Amino acid sequence: MNVTRTKIAVAQFAAGPDKAENLATIRRLLVDELRSLESVSEESPVDLVVLPEAAMREFGPPGDPLAPHAEPLDGPFVAELGKLARGADTNLVAGIFERGDDERVFNTLVVLGRDGELTATYRKVHLYDAFAYQESDRLIPGIAEPPVLDDLIPGLNLGLMTCYDLRFPELSRSLVDRGADVLLVPAAWVRGPLKEMHWSTLVRARAIENTSYVVASGQCGSVCAGNSMVVDPQGITVGSLGEQEGVFTAEIDHARIRDVRTTNPSLANRRYPQPRLAG
Repeated sequence: MNVTRTKIAVAQFAAGPDKAENLATIRRLLVDELRSLESVSEESPVDLVVLPEAAMREFGPPGDPLAPHAEPLDGPFVAELGKLARGADTNLVAGIFERGDDERVFNTLVVLGRDGELTATYRKVHLYDAFAYQESDRLIPGIAEPPVLDDLIPGLNLGLMTCYDLRFPELSRSLVDRGADVLLVPAAWVRGPLKEMHWSTLVRARAIENTSYVVASGQCGSVCAGNSMVVDPQGITVGSLGEQEGVFTAEIDHARIRDVRTTNPSLANRRYPQPRLAG
């Protein structure tokens, strides 16, 4: 079957300190709200649900240790996410705190397939040591290049990024150079002066400069900015939420990617190749 469109759902909520309550919120968004949206268009089921960064548990105050709350990849939280993916018959991306050492943890994205099995992970590379915040006090930076998922959804290659990664265009470009058509960006973008403007500008910039879709799922609430959105390769918003909790769906048009890259072949027109890494 030649798939030409893929429906993606973006869920937005504010995670709290209780992992069980956060799971209940995710279950409600996936089972009740998403099912309600799907019933409007049963001929086009959702192929992927993108949850925010730190969907497992809130970051809490800067001095709040995260290590006591972290879990291994085969822990109960990921297992429950797998059950939800299997029950909803969809692929699922979510942010968790993965067990690291005694004091710090990994900020990890997990990818669950329709069968509920863990298919990929990404440990956040760029830690948010900016705007008077020091994420590296509690988190261990990842060292592996973010993966490009080429077998999760037929006809699409998906690149993974997390929140602060959005400020580093070389990371998104490396994903696109390895074949990504769509950039998935779970986030917990902290509110602040100009921060919401930075978020929306950077999401569009990553889409336009890479002629790729960007699917950005943010936490909302009193700490985080929300404003989840899906932006197409021309920088046009094709789905969004404001500050409220909820779910929305958007279609990824495979032909749109090809057409924009033909009309605006900026990737092919580059004069400067990727720098070679030393060593």
